[in-house]
Amino acid sequence: MPVTEIVVRWSEPLPAEDRYLKLLDELERGRYDAYRLEIDQRRFLTGRVLAKTLAAERLGGAAESVRFDATCDDCGKPHGRPRVPGSDLVLSISHSGNLIGLAVADGVPVGLDVETASRKADASLVEYALSPAEREAVAGLSDEERSAAFFIYWTRKEAVMKATGKGLKIPLQSITFSRYDAPAELVASGDEALDPARTRLADLKAADGHRAAVAALTTGSLSVTEERWLP
Repeated sequence: MPVTEIVVRWSEPLPAEDRYLKLLDELERGRYDAYRLEIDQRRFLTGRVLAKTLAAERLGGAAESVRFDATCDDCGKPHGRPRVPGSDLVLSISHSGNLIGLAVADGVPVGLDVETASRKADASLVEYALSPAEREAVAGLSDEERSAAFFIYWTRKEAVMKATGKGLKIPLQSITFSRYDAPAELVASGDEALDPARTRLADLKAADGHRAAVAALTTGSLSVTEERWLP
């Protein structure tokens, strides 16, 4: 059975220096400038630098020469998943707090999600996002344990939805994963875009204070390599 290799590269927010800003094309610079908060600008910049650097490594050439098509499939605006025209590379970018991540695979839809682990999950959020089986799994946990378990489920859900490209159009309660303390697996899906037999995912180490997961739409097993990127 084929193995899908995924590289996940992590970075803290990069400074807004010319050596990074020069990697942005005109549309990307417009998106960068549109962010009101400096931290949001730096997160966007870091995601693009990670993506262009790794794409250049895979495809050959310089990061400055990498151009993305980020056209949204729904609205046509340039805020969709970045793609390299003419390439089979599939990219997924996610960020939370001071951690930005990029997942890359060849020819296989992939999705990455990261969340800060300090967030709290109250009963209403659990009811909104988890399936009945998942809610049963977290019942009886302390508030702290429930929040930790919830964001394991949440990152798994976000990762698979990003892999499909449908995002939150898939009802969160319609998909059920293995227990939060077991290896990540899609157990059941009420949405035709997600077939458990063709969905693979893994919980990630990411960084202290964060939860993360990566998913791929494939029948083969996953081989995931996590890297810390240092410019």
